[in-house]
Amino acid sequence: MGASAIFAAALGLGAYLGYLQLSGNFHTVIDGELYRSAQPGAADIETYAKTYGIRTIVNLRGEDDKAGWYAEEVSAAKRLGLTHLDFRMSASRQLSEAEADRLVTMMRDAPKPILIHCRSGSDRTGLAAGLYSSEIAGMSEEIAERQLSLYFGHIGIPVISSAYAMDRTWERLEHHSWRDRIALLTTDIDL
Repeated sequence: MGASAIFAAALGLGAYLGYLQLSGNFHTVIDGELYRSAQPGAADIETYAKTYGIRTIVNLRGEDDKAGWYAEEVSAAKRLGLTHLDFRMSASRQLSEAEADRLVTMMRDAPKPILIHCRSGSDRTGLAAGLYSSEIAGMSEEIAERQLSLYFGHIGIPVISSAYAMDRTWERLEHHSWRDRIALLTTDIDL
């Protein structure tokens, strides 16, 4: 592959990733149930609530009372009567099984439809959308795993991308289904 082809591919990828950020990286995961985006502003939240009926916002950046984006988000949610939930996670650090379990439980129990977001809507949001799709909606691992893809701006390349921690978390957890653990806990065992 020539240098000009590599340059053209890199330029195209950069343009696409820029488009995702300018568009808010908003996507439907499950119509009427789960949506994903980059950090929404107050106007975005109002639009999403009116257009998609959003009842809950799950902020994957965590509570940050000193940040303007956080105050704007919480204020918009309160003004619109939306449930606002915080779950702090980092795109560069794997989630433990206990943390993933808390996130799945939070999303399962939240009023629907839900909007999940992080800063760019690519990495943390991709993992959360994948976990929801698999563990709550019962989608196949193959379909759920697509939430962590370049289509949404996620670049999970070992060593090169710190966000690869989201891929490692997914790979580790996809074989330890919460549904399987619940089934084990609720099965009568003769001793």
